[in-house]
Amino acid sequence: MTHTPAAPEADSLGLPVFPEPRSSACPFAPSPDMRALSDHGPLTRVRSWGDSTPWVVTGHAEQKALLSDPRLSAQFTQPGFPSPVDPSHAHAGAADLSFIGMDDPEHARLRRMVSGAFTIKRVEAMRPRVQKMTDEFIDALLEGPRPADLVQDLALPIPSLVISELLGVPYQDHEFFQSNSKTIVSAVATPQDRHTAHTNLAAYLDDLVGRKLKEPGDDLLSSLCAQIEAGELTRRESVTMGVLLLLGGHETTANMISLGTLLLLQHPDQLAVIRDTDNPAVIRDAVEELLRYLSIAHLGRRRTALEDIDIAGHTIRGGEGVILLGELANRDPAVFPDPDRLDITRNARRHQAFGAGTHHCVGQPLARMELQVVYHTLFRRIPTLRTVDDLNTIPFKYDAVIYGLHALPVTW
Repeated sequence: MTHTPAAPEADSLGLPVFPEPRSSACPFAPSPDMRALSDHGPLTRVRSWGDSTPWVVTGHAEQKALLSDPRLSAQFTQPGFPSPVDPSHAHAGAADLSFIGMDDPEHARLRRMVSGAFTIKRVEAMRPRVQKMTDEFIDALLEGPRPADLVQDLALPIPSLVISELLGVPYQDHEFFQSNSKTIVSAVATPQDRHTAHTNLAAYLDDLVGRKLKEPGDDLLSSLCAQIEAGELTRRESVTMGVLLLLGGHETTANMISLGTLLLLQHPDQLAVIRDTDNPAVIRDAVEELLRYLSIAHLGRRRTALEDIDIAGHTIRGGEGVILLGELANRDPAVFPDPDRLDITRNARRHQAFGAGTHHCVGQPLARMELQVVYHTLFRRIPTLRTVDDLNTIPFKYDAVIYGLHALPVTW
């Protein structure tokens, strides 16, 4: 898609409206109206939920600076926090998302308790296991009926199994946690539905934590139980961290697998490079470009200014909401020349698909490794893979805050 500047849709007072849906004519790109914001500068006031007027930040440099600025708060309950959920609903279970909705030092204290499980060294030690399970799921795919749904048969089960094994969650319960996760990230579910889904997952994890307190294993939840017994963590804190990791550990990666597969099938020349290479560096660069190009968070990273912040010729006043759109930072031409062109050979490591600053995604080494294994293995083992449906009939997740595909019918 070639981006053509246009005036963003405005409300009666002339403010652009946020959020705006992606266009089905170009489903891999950000919303055209949101793209238009970038043409009017790196910061723009918008009309958003509940008639609020937060700032939308589109510039790469400005996002990086603000995401590292302690004057921005990630607390959901801060007055002025930009959210589609009414504060009277307690953000429909957002408190159960653990440290992502906290500021330092509490955020840092809790994050440290899980970050050791996601170091590059530990993640690389998991690579042979991820390779084995990927081959096993592809074996089953090849032996099964055609057409197959790549979402249900590969993209969703691999990250679900990986995070289940890491946490110590029985994989046989995957339908339960996938169903509730789907509700939590739905953009059309009611606040009560999302709260119920959070409650369901929290009750499930609480029961599991109770069992691991009695019979610990060699997994991350058992490690958190040891912190409980040492008096460094409450049982509730361990449960909310479990909900966060279980949700984040499979939803985002699963959507990247399916969406990236479909995108590469639309670019057979670039797919061939991934399929035919034996060079891990080529695969790594390809994954970084896919992460840049397909930034899948729909509603951005949301914050509240705790005090006045001067940036890019504007002043964000204390108490005002801020929405940082990573998908637009990742198409900033000042950082990524010709940003609307997919180029798996470009150096895309400066993308902000995983955020920046103290709140950057703790699981990013694991996500990167899974994507590297799955893309390369899938196209190497099924070189004739192709979609069954036309692009305009494939069900994209326009109704979710994590973008992806509901289904991807394929054959070979």
